[in-house]
Amino acid sequence: MLYGRCTDASRLRCQPFGCGIRGLVKSVGARLPKCASPSFSKKVEESIPVEIREALLPLVELVAALSDSIQGYDEKIEKLGSEKYGHTALLRQVKGVGPITALAYVLTLENPNRFAKSRDVGPYLGLVPNQEDSGDIQPQLGISKAGDTMLRRLLVGSAQYILGPFGPDTDLRRYGLRLCERGGKNAKKRAAVAVARKLAVLLHHLWVSGEVYEPLRQGLSATLTQATA
Repeated sequence: MLYGRCTDASRLRCQPFGCGIRGLVKSVGARLPKCASPSFSKKVEESIPVEIREALLPLVELVAALSDSIQGYDEKIEKLGSEKYGHTALLRQVKGVGPITALAYVLTLENPNRFAKSRDVGPYLGLVPNQEDSGDIQPQLGISKAGDTMLRRLLVGSAQYILGPFGPDTDLRRYGLRLCERGGKNAKKRAAVAVARKLAVLLHHLWVSGEVYEPLRQGLSATLTQATA
């Protein structure tokens, strides 16, 4: 799924195990009730068909154990961010940026003042296109993928949430949707990367300035301009 509902704190849930169990149950002509990953083991246990119950219950118990362990790590990450890296709160003003992404961002960049401009963060994280000039030909290449791979993936994941059905109306979302409208085979993927690049720049700006995030700053400016005209 390209654009999902999950924010980054829930990306590590036991979805592969749950999907496997659902597939096995479906193979005998039954279905398990819909539920969120954390409550999966509690809600599906009684719905497993008798003929495969003995085989699947250990998997359900494994999902429950892993969910509890993940929840414990989530709580530790929240505590680490709030107690030792309080400035991650500035980054989490952006809906779709959770504790994992915010913490990974500040730990990877270490010192925001090492960048003369916020836009320098995009190339540092490999979110800008490669350049290859050959005479009059300038082919459109993929991103450089330089820098930290995990942080780049987290930012792209946040961008996918922003562009997805549950993303709030923001300048970032409007920018990405405009790119999607151009069409083409990889329009959505390119839009997600472009939004991730803008997000990386925005997070650095919020970190350095300490400003309150305005989701629709550009949209508000356009509205005021039209009203004045």
